[in-house]
Amino acid sequence: MPEVIDLLLRGAGQLLTCRGPSGELKRGEGLSDPGLVRGASIAVADGKVLAAGTDGEVSDALGGASIAREIDAGGRVVLPGWVDPHTHAVFSRYRADEYEARIRGDSYLEIERRGGGIKRTVREVREMDEEKLFEISRRRLLRMLEHGTTTVEIKSGYGLDLETELKMLRVIARLGDETPLDVVPTFMGAHQKPPGYADGAVYVKAVIDEMIPAVAKAGLARFIDVFCEEGVFDLGETRAILEAGRKHRFGLKIHADEITYLGGAELAAELGAISAEHLIRISKEGIRRLGNSDTVAVLLPGTSFGLASRTFAPARELIDAGAAVALATDFNPGSAPSSSMPLTISIACSQMRMTPAEAVNAATYNAAFAIGMNRELGSIEIGKKADIIVYDVEDYRELPSRAGLNHALMVIKKGKVVWEREGSRVRSEVGL
Repeated sequence: MPEVIDLLLRGAGQLLTCRGPSGELKRGEGLSDPGLVRGASIAVADGKVLAAGTDGEVSDALGGASIAREIDAGGRVVLPGWVDPHTHAVFSRYRADEYEARIRGDSYLEIERRGGGIKRTVREVREMDEEKLFEISRRRLLRMLEHGTTTVEIKSGYGLDLETELKMLRVIARLGDETPLDVVPTFMGAHQKPPGYADGAVYVKAVIDEMIPAVAKAGLARFIDVFCEEGVFDLGETRAILEAGRKHRFGLKIHADEITYLGGAELAAELGAISAEHLIRISKEGIRRLGNSDTVAVLLPGTSFGLASRTFAPARELIDAGAAVALATDFNPGSAPSSSMPLTISIACSQMRMTPAEAVNAATYNAAFAIGMNRELGSIEIGKKADIIVYDVEDYRELPSRAGLNHALMVIKKGKVVWEREGSRVRSEVGL
């Protein structure tokens, strides 16, 4: 035990540790256990959790150590920082007009065909100065932090040429260096086939022969992702790109079975991808395959919500089949313009019938597995990063049920308070 404890957070009415079973993914009934401790404390040293448990247990563990800073949670809910394992947070401008078009009945693919959607953002990102792209993205991440997101995966894919893809990946790297969040970079040159390629096979070849080696050489990405979808990249093209990525030691991710069923989930399980993402149109066989694999099923309820759709990924069927389910925002300028993980959790509960405990575990513990950071974060356990949110509620089930408000009172990253809502304690209902 060190002589000085950097931070003691005490008096949590409910502490959700989200601890897992011996470092394994949470599945089935295990997803329903948030590791709840009442009347709890967390001790932090050198940015990591030193002790966590009841107030008495932590006090006994600390013995006579001195405490540099002490924070009283005042009976509030405390849980791990949200891990958002699927975003497109580096972009130019929002496409709010397309939201209105979808409400009027235009489909996602119809908007794409007339030059909107991803193609539109690609044009804008290509034109935007790198410094401006960084600054607008930095401000977005700080807003995510205010809602409790402390770790975020960000994909490229709004460049679709080597120069702009590298520009995006440099911005993503800077966001990791110049914001408090942990930022995980994913190369997604296979997000769309850009205009100017009469033969889509030519672009696939460019991704494999030019982009992947260049990104690998630059060391700017940990994962590679492909949008496996009708009219985008078919199953054979997706396989070829992912296998090329694996040769360059990228972890594999797939945008799978979002709009139409192509078998992306089955391919993800076959290739041992770290995650299969979206899964709105997944087949029964795809559900079975994911249930028998370590590929994380990353569900994005905010996308269906943003697309004004009533069809959501079959979370209950995936959980019942033993799949490891995670949640993410899919934060992007068009189909999912909300960066709020609490809103994502609320939609997952109300529309996909996940329980609040399942949703919290899916957005912390399992989400960390979906970006290969499960040994470092995603739960409040001794030795992991002290990424902590204090929420101004008495019961964690209020987070999804009281949607539309940011209930975060304080966000702690690596043991340091990186955001606190001013004046909120005097307006709080907790403890009255």
